[in-house]
Amino acid sequence: MTIALQYLNITVNDVDESLPFYRDALGLDVQNDVSSGGFRWVTLGSDAQPGLGIVLSVPHAGRSQADGDALQELLTKGSLPLLVFRSDDLDAAFETLRSSGAEVLQEPMDQGWGPRDCAFRDPSGNTVRIAQAPAA
Repeated sequence: MTIALQYLNITVNDVDESLPFYRDALGLDVQNDVSSGGFRWVTLGSDAQPGLGIVLSVPHAGRSQADGDALQELLTKGSLPLLVFRSDDLDAAFETLRSSGAEVLQEPMDQGWGPRDCAFRDPSGNTVRIAQAPAA
């Protein structure tokens, strides 16, 4: 038996506002763009991980009013789980994101547990880290 992650959902305040960060700055490709019931889901992916879709949606998309309100509150507080991407060229990824206007939380630095990484906030306040494996 095999098992693999197929979709990762990222809650954002505004899909259109978030697309430039994930598509243009991170370099993900739009795979699907679906509207239903007044809401929109955009799935992005990368050739580096075929079969994995990263889905952007707003808090109330596909949820009850109460659940959407609760999720919106967590998003506003910056309390949703952070996202960690990997790159084979952290410094280039950092410069691309910084030049896009993304909020820098941490410049690239070597971590005591191994990787070199940096951190940003996406337009909705989600923490996004990018890591590069240590040189062998």
